[in-house]
Amino acid sequence: MAMMLDESEASDAELIGRAKGGDRGAFGKLLERHYDFVYRAAYRWCGKKADAEDIAQEVCVRLGRAIRDYHGSGAFTTWLYTMTLNAARDMMRKSIREAIKTEAYGAYGLISGEAPAEPEDPAEALWAAVRMLPDKQRDAVLLVYGEGLSHALASEAMGISEATVSWHIHEAKKRLKALMLSAGEV
Repeated sequence: MAMMLDESEASDAELIGRAKGGDRGAFGKLLERHYDFVYRAAYRWCGKKADAEDIAQEVCVRLGRAIRDYHGSGAFTTWLYTMTLNAARDMMRKSIREAIKTEAYGAYGLISGEAPAEPEDPAEALWAAVRMLPDKQRDAVLLVYGEGLSHALASEAMGISEATVSWHIHEAKKRLKALMLSAGEV
C-alpha cells in the first residue's frame, strides 16, 4: 500500500497539479509556501511595506485565476516572479494615473505634506536608488542581486536573452554609481 505524502511534504509540482484540479487546500499551501517570496520581491521593487502588501495580495488573486495556465516549462518561482513584477508595474501605473488626477484637481498640495524621509541605512539608500533605474535595469538588478537568481533565470523571468540581462546589469551599475555619487553616498 502506497503512503500518502502529507500536504506539508508535497512538492510544488504536486500542489500545482492538485490546485489546477480545484483543490483549495493545495492552492492555500502553495500560497503559504511562496507568499514571503512574493512579498519580498514586491518590497524590493517598490520600497514601501503597504504597497508591497497590496502587490502580494494582488498576486495571490491573480495566481488563483492563472494557476491553470502554468505549464511547468520553467521554474514556478520564475513564473511567480514575473507575475509579481507585472502586478508591481500595474500598481505603479495606477498610482501615476491617480497622482495625475489628484494634481489636476488641485488637491495634490493639500495631501502631499512633507517630502519622504531619506533612508538612513546605506543598503536602503542603495535599494531606493535601484528603484529609480529604468524598468529593465531595475528588474535585472532586483532579480540578480535582490533574489539571487542567475543571469539565465533572470533572462527567463524577464523574457529577454541572458546577454541582455548582463548588459542591463552593467548599465545599472554605471547609473547607480552616478546616483550614489550625486547623493553623497559613495
